[in-house]
Amino acid sequence: MKLPDQFLQKTLRQLQEMARTQRPAIEQAAEWFADCLEQEGWIYLFGTGHSHMLAEELFYRAGGLARIAPILCEPLMLHESAADSSLRERDPRLAAELLARYPIGARDLLVVVSNSGRNAAPIELARLARARGARVIALTNRKQCARWPSRHPQGLKLPDTADLTLDNCGEEGDACVPVERLGTAIGPTSTIVGATLLQMIVCGAVEKTLERGGRPEVFVSSNTTGDEANAPILARYRGRIRHL
Repeated sequence: MKLPDQFLQKTLRQLQEMARTQRPAIEQAAEWFADCLEQEGWIYLFGTGHSHMLAEELFYRAGGLARIAPILCEPLMLHESAADSSLRERDPRLAAELLARYPIGARDLLVVVSNSGRNAAPIELARLARARGARVIALTNRKQCARWPSRHPQGLKLPDTADLTLDNCGEEGDACVPVERLGTAIGPTSTIVGATLLQMIVCGAVEKTLERGGRPEVFVSSNTTGDEANAPILARYRGRIRHL
C-alpha cells in the first residue's frame, strides 16, 4: 500500500477508535460547554507548538460558538521560532503571565491541548486555572503521555491537572506511518483527530443548549451572509475577547 493510502487508512481507524472510546468524555465535555454558555462564561483554549492550531480551530469559525477565547502566546507558537517554542513550552513560569492576560475565572472553562501531556507550561496553566475554580479539560495522547516523563517541576502530567481528559488515541510520537528506509515514521494525526473531537464537542454543546431552551450565539461564514449576521456578535464582544 502506498504511503498516502497508509496514512489515510490509519487516520480513519484512529478517528473511529476515538469516536468509539471517547464518547462518554465527549458527552461530558459538551455538557460542560453548555453549562459555561448558560452561565455566560468563556470557553478558553490553549496549546503550544502545533497544538495552538486547535486553540484557533474553534475561534471565529463559520458555524462556531461566539464565546470562544483562544489563548495565543507568540513565543509558544511556530511563526517566530519553532525550535525556541519547543523550549519555551517547558517553562512553567509562562502560565502566570498568560493568566494575567487572559483572566480565567470560576464561570469559565479551559481546554488545554498537549499531545505529549508532559510539558510544564500547559500543565501549569491547567493547574492554576483549576485553582481559580474553572473547569479544565485536557486533550492529549494517553499513549504518548504515559510513555515519557513529566517536565513539570512537581512531576505532574496534563491529566493530573484536569477535571476531564480526552484521548486522541494516537501513536506514540504522533506520526503513524513507519518508513523503514528513513528509520522513523511520517504522517502525524493529532491535529486531524483533535479538530474532529473538538468540533464534536461543539455540536454536542449546541444541541444541549437548545434542549435547555437556550439559543447559543454562532458565527455565520463571512463569505456568505455572515457580515450582517455576525455584526451584533462582533459589536458585543469586540474588546472582551482578545484577538477578535
